[in-house]
Amino acid sequence: MPKTNKQGKPKENELPGTLKRSPKKAQKTFAKAHDSAADQYGDGERAHRVAFSALKHTHEKIGDHWEPKDEKGPSDPRAKNPRARENRGKTYGGVDYYGNSKKDLYERAQKLGIEGRSSMSKEKLAEAIAKKQ
Repeated sequence: MPKTNKQGKPKENELPGTLKRSPKKAQKTFAKAHDSAADQYGDGERAHRVAFSALKHTHEKIGDHWEPKDEKGPSDPRAKNPRARENRGKTYGGVDYYGNSKKDLYERAQKLGIEGRSSMSKEKLAEAIAKKQ
């Protein structure tokens, strides 16, 4: 089902909950990528994955919504790998692994009340944040 209307604007009732609470730019990015992928691959899981992949290049999941990243680019090893559809590479549930320092992730973990954060690696911090959001 198309995620945009005839004017090219996102249909809010067609968007996932986290995107309904996100800025219009995030909604538009997801909707346009989804519709393009649906035209090419059919409406289904693949189109949904393509749309989230496009979104993760420009936005990061913060709590229950998506916010623009400081710099465009892949957010995690799976997004960086051209063979991602073969389940290669690690993903962190929308947490921008490459765009945040370990200190940034530590501070987010602290705000979320994640225990054991002081002994965690950057990878473990990203995983814990993804689970907690």
